Amino acid sequence: MSTSNGGSGELSPREHVEKIRRDRFFIGREEKNPLAEDMHQAVNYLSEDLYSKDVHFLMELIQNAEDNEYPSGVAPSLEFVLISKDITATGATSTLVIFNNEKGFSPANIESICRVGKSTKKGQRYRGYIGEKGIGFKSVFLVSSQPHIFSNGYQIKFSEEPSPECEIGYIVPEWFNEHPNISDLKEIYGSTNALPSTTIILPLKAAKVSAVRKHLSSMHPELLLFLSKIRKLSIKEIGDNSTEETALTEVSISSNKDFQTRKNADADDKL
Repeated sequence: MSTSNGGSGELSPREHVEKIRRDRFFIGREEKNPLAEDMHQAVNYLSEDLYSKDVHFLMELIQNAEDNEYPSGVAPSLEFVLISKDITATGATSTLVIFNNEKGFSPANIESICRVGKSTKKGQRYRGYIGEKGIGFKSVFLVSSQPHIFSNGYQIKFSEEPSPECEIGYIVPEWFNEHPNISDLKEIYGSTNALPSTTIILPLKAAKVSAVRKHLSSMHPELLLFLSKIRKLSIKEIGDNSTEETALTEVSISSNKDFQTRKNADADDKL
């Protein structure tokens, strides 16, 4: 991810979010946002675009993880955990939790996902949604009406329903203190392990749970061979009993040499 501060200065993550809400969406201000109608229309176009195209949200998340920046000496990993309970107090019957040990969201990344059609990635040719941090993330609304993000001190959620404070959905950040909390995430990830820098929590729409489970279970391990950064891809499901864990898919590549050998072998098989 981008390491620039996005103009947030020395603001804390929460202060930065409140500034976005106040400056961009005029929340807490007496005057009306003169661009409110244009923003509302842009969000409507986003909604229509998302639901009219065959957008694979899992591939969007994998591509975003592939494009992220990682600390030196860390083996980049992406872990999906499907749990049969609601940890967000949204009423969901199942939740998909995504752990990624990247550097974490920068202020510029936060600014990006609070806009329509905005990305922090420059110099890349247009590839639809794939690879666009700001746009690609919004594909999660296909399966979740209230995605949550924990990253670098940020604890924010979004809603596809228009905010009652500005009548705009999808791009208005809201800070949350509970549901979920760090303890919830540590229980899922493993309390003895330090949490990765970024965790995305998706309380799933009831009608999408089966489809998400199917997509997760059908994801091929060979996918990792076509990624240049991600070294470990893990997909697990935890049932109603928190001790009942099923590893749907888990694959890792231990070295650059091994990665290149397996990648080339796979490519040869497809010639």
